[in-house]
Amino acid sequence: MTDRHAELDAALERVITAARDHLAAVKAADGRADDDEVWRAYVELNNASNEYDELLLDAFGEVTPWDVEAIDPNEADRQLGVGLGGIDGTEPDDPHPQVISVRQRRDYRVPSVAALLRLAEAARRTNPDGDGEPVAAPVETVGEAVLELMQAGDGSLGALDIPELESLDGVVVVAEVVTPLDPEAYEDADGAGPFELEPGDRVVDRLDEHALVDLDEDLDEDIDEDEEEEELEENEAQARP
Repeated sequence: MTDRHAELDAALERVITAARDHLAAVKAADGRADDDEVWRAYVELNNASNEYDELLLDAFGEVTPWDVEAIDPNEADRQLGVGLGGIDGTEPDDPHPQVISVRQRRDYRVPSVAALLRLAEAARRTNPDGDGEPVAAPVETVGEAVLELMQAGDGSLGALDIPELESLDGVVVVAEVVTPLDPEAYEDADGAGPFELEPGDRVVDRLDEHALVDLDEDLDEDIDEDEEEEELEENEAQARP
């Protein structure tokens, strides 16, 4: 066996070992995001694959299906700030420990309350309750309808982008808060308390959301106005002696 073959065999063994280590780290993390061991195993697998690919190309002019570039582990850790306290645990804690609070309001016009209630009631009938049985109680109020549709959707205001509701303007406020939200601390009828800023809280940004303009409708209006002007000019021209 030539030295070239031996070097390739050794590089392939490093790829296999790195792949096994990476799989073991992924299993140990069990879905945990931003796991340090998974990241380090990923870097090792990436670099071992890159090394093997380059050796194969130099030796035989062949390539692997892996389109990877070498990663500097120290540089990557420095840029990504892997782990609490940095790479070696000696970095200080985050100097901004406040909780980020995102508060959103969007208004809607209800063209037909009856249509909204029918849609929400249909969604309620298809969604089971805690016992796995469909909820049979009818939806009776607009508030119930809106909450039912959000629960049946993705839980965000995007679930309300439906013909039965006309979206109006909205606003998103991002604030740093000292104390995280405790919904149980407020009465069910208290709609303002959970959104009030406490002493020490600070608004850091705000985004105004404007209802989408129907460009086709505006274009039609412009065309109608142009046609009216042309017709008026023709009538005036015909009226001249």
